[in-house]
Amino acid sequence: MQKPETGIKKGSFPWGEFLKKVAVIAVPVALQNLLTTTGSMVDTMMIASLGTRQVGAVGLCAQFSSLMFACFWGFVGGGMLFFSQYWGAEDDDGINRSYGMTLVCMLTVGVLFCVLAVCFPGTVMRLYTDKQAIRQMGIQYLRIAGFSYPLMVLSMGMAALLRCTGQVRIPLYASIVSVLTNIILNRILIFGFFAIPAMGVRGAAAATVMAQAAGILVIVLLAAKRKHPYLLAVHRHFRLTGAFFRVYFRKCFPILMNEIFIGLGNMVINIVLGRQPEEAIAALAVFRTLEGLVIGFFAGFSNAASVLVGTKVGSGQIDLAYERAWRLVYLCQGIIGMLGLTLILLHTPILSVMGMHGDSFRIAFGMICVYAAAGLIRMGNWVQNDTFRAAGDSVYGTVMEIIFMWAVVLPVVVLSGMVWHWPTLLVFACCYVDEPIRYVLMQRHLFSGKWIRPVTPEGIAAMEGWSPKKRSE
Repeated sequence: MQKPETGIKKGSFPWGEFLKKVAVIAVPVALQNLLTTTGSMVDTMMIASLGTRQVGAVGLCAQFSSLMFACFWGFVGGGMLFFSQYWGAEDDDGINRSYGMTLVCMLTVGVLFCVLAVCFPGTVMRLYTDKQAIRQMGIQYLRIAGFSYPLMVLSMGMAALLRCTGQVRIPLYASIVSVLTNIILNRILIFGFFAIPAMGVRGAAAATVMAQAAGILVIVLLAAKRKHPYLLAVHRHFRLTGAFFRVYFRKCFPILMNEIFIGLGNMVINIVLGRQPEEAIAALAVFRTLEGLVIGFFAGFSNAASVLVGTKVGSGQIDLAYERAWRLVYLCQGIIGMLGLTLILLHTPILSVMGMHGDSFRIAFGMICVYAAAGLIRMGNWVQNDTFRAAGDSVYGTVMEIIFMWAVVLPVVVLSGMVWHWPTLLVFACCYVDEPIRYVLMQRHLFSGKWIRPVTPEGIAAMEGWSPKKRSE
């Protein structure tokens, strides 16, 4: 573990060291997610050659996996809160216990969604679209891809622990192997190769399952080789006590409710968008892939925010945690703004190679333009919420997001898409109507410092008498 940093005086923030620490955590994570998104783009390009219906079907299936993501991400967010703070406090038992609890909860969700996808794919697809041809293709895909869900969940849980304990490169290497495996197997299984028959969307699903397995194998092998003290210490993961159970769920429950309610809200939005014309559904599938590019890149910096703030809160260096937090928010927003502008400038070659043309091209470009503006604010809200959670405040951002999603966004989207029948791009733009208001409220909370709520003895002791106004005294 690195030597603890001392407090800082006003106006003497160590920018050089700060940016270096951000890069050490964020760049490998961003590269990992960019690799994954690149693999998804290659998937989309390959599937696009089969037709827009196939693209739409696989895109809607991805929305079901996004719902699963929402259901288990609360445990990832809660787990990272504990991982980073216990890592800062050098509490090995705390890290092991929180990882074991996180893994059990996440795998429960992964197995549940696997059962739904494999056993009830027709029911799932009926929720997302009323287009029979797209629905049938989605059923074929889900019956196979569902087996990848527990593997995906396990991989993400492992990666979260590794990142919070300083091993950011292992998940990166695993992603490289997983993406390459996915691309190669997609080419073979979608289109056929010698004696292997062409499987179409079923081939894409099978490639996804095998790629996830390959990534997990790499993580396990590298963690064992480097003798990681936590990941493979299975005998220490489940030494759980009633007191720890209560603390863990008290912190995780608001995050979990946030992700579930937001996931359900996004499902309603996808149901509305899934009843747009086929060209719009295909455009949405391509946009979601490109959105994954932005989110994947951003997630690296969001992870850096969680770790760099959470470790300092856990070790009792409250001033430094506070000073890092607001700088990380603006840094992340600036980077996302540049990425959105890049997508706009390069939209023609990107959308063309992903099979968009005519109305689908026009709609996809419109979605990129809307997102480039709205996403800048949305990502600011996201990184602030992640920062609050890492510091121990899992309630404020959760309450804000749930209230605005269900009281503002969903009524507007449902009315505009299902009742008023507005054009697709206007319905899509309504998905972001709440972001500017929430951003103002989140900024006020950020500078109040009330989100700093340690779970370690060191952090709790350091909070005695602390306030933002006194930090430079």
